[in-house]
Amino acid sequence: MDGWVGRELDGCTFPDQRLKRRLGKLLGDLGQRIGSTVPSACQDWAATKAAYRFFGNQRVNETIILAGHFAATTDRFTTTPGTVLVLHDTSEFSFQRAAPGKVGQICRVKARSTTHTACGVLMHSALVLTPDGLPLGLAAVKFRKSSSPAILCDTGSKHGDFRRGTGSMQSHET
Repeated sequence: MDGWVGRELDGCTFPDQRLKRRLGKLLGDLGQRIGSTVPSACQDWAATKAAYRFFGNQRVNETIILAGHFAATTDRFTTTPGTVLVLHDTSEFSFQRAAPGKVGQICRVKARSTTHTACGVLMHSALVLTPDGLPLGLAAVKFRKSSSPAILCDTGSKHGDFRRGTGSMQSHET
């Protein structure tokens, strides 16, 4: 296991240490081939299948996986002298789904003659970094899915006119 991977996983508490080792191997593979798909990063069918089994494992969730990274970020933060910045951002991850129930609804898209629901999740993150731009890691991540979508106005405008409606949001804090 690479040194950086071990430091990122130190704070993780998996119900089975084999899962921690699997994540370590997967992070190492993905870290060597940043931007690659999972099959390209894993490089063979057995490793790819093991990665997808890991992602589908009911005993693994983002809270367990991110706990180690949050602990490593805290360590880097406490040893960094001077000012440290925490930048917040919310990103939308949209997916095409016939039934948006499990994924959530991001917005309603009004086109020329139709309106459809864009499915996905919202992710709010807090990135810790130095004033020079050196990233120290994530301090927090919150995923949200909405059961009532925000409204996206007419897509015919030059840049899109996004106006969010109010809806009940379900949140999952990590």
